This record gives sequence, structure tokens and C-alpha cells, in this order.
Amino acid sequence: MAEIDHGQQLADTVLDNLKYQHDWTELQVLTHSPSNSQPLTRPMISGLPPQRLYVHPDDQIAMVKSSAAPNGKIFDIPEVEWVLPTHVSEKWTLKAFAAIFDSLPGQPSPHPKRPKRIVLATIHADSTIVYYLLHDGIIKPRQN
Repeated sequence: MAEIDHGQQLADTVLDNLKYQHDWTELQVLTHSPSNSQPLTRPMISGLPPQRLYVHPDDQIAMVKSSAAPNGKIFDIPEVEWVLPTHVSEKWTLKAFAAIFDSLPGQPSPHPKRPKRIVLATIHADSTIVYYLLHDGIIKPRQN
């Protein structure tokens, strides 16, 4: 029970930071998957950032090839992101991160699959929050 309370406190802190410091919208703390009501490994946040955070290299290539760049603006439309609130003192393993990815709902499509990445929000002892993109698997580098 203490883990859930601790996870909920971390989620509430990160949610406030995203809302008031980074202008995210449609924020919600989730303890169960919205697609199948299965409990998540720990509380997660879903929300919409003010602009797109990251474009996967494969998506970049597909967008350029499809000419999806009206007026030269390819990547302006933000997409819903999943945020994992953590504390700097926590010890994480690849297995634990894989469990987080496995617990997330699939993308709405004919072939649902888990998200390619999440945002890792790490709260430090001085209440600073640092955000990292955490990818599921190996990602090839961007082409310049």
C-alpha cells in the first residue's frame, strides 16, 4: 500500500509540473489501463504536450516521402505521451522498464501495439524534475 501512495505522490508532483510549468493539457493520472482495465505496474500520466516531443526516424522518413509537409511544417501536431514518474533514489532494471511498457495500452489501430517510447520523469531530492525519452528497444540514430 505504501508503494501506491508513494507512486501516487510522485505522479501528482509530476502532473502539476507538466500542467503549470510545461503547459501540457488533457493530463490524467492512470492506475489502470484505459483499454482493458488491467492495473498498471505503477501510476502513470497521460497527456498532450504543447508541441510534439519526438519524431521516430522511421516516421520522419514516411512523412517526408508522403509529402505530409504543408507549408514546411511536418512535426507540429502533438501526440498523447505517457509519463513515468520516478524518484532519483529508485533502482530500475531493464526488466522493470519492460514491465512498464508491457502494462501500457496498445495504440488504436488495426494492429494494436505498445507505445514506442515513454517520458521518464525523475524527481530529485531538491524537487527538480528531469525528463528523458525512454525508448522500447534500440532506436537507430537520426539522419541529418
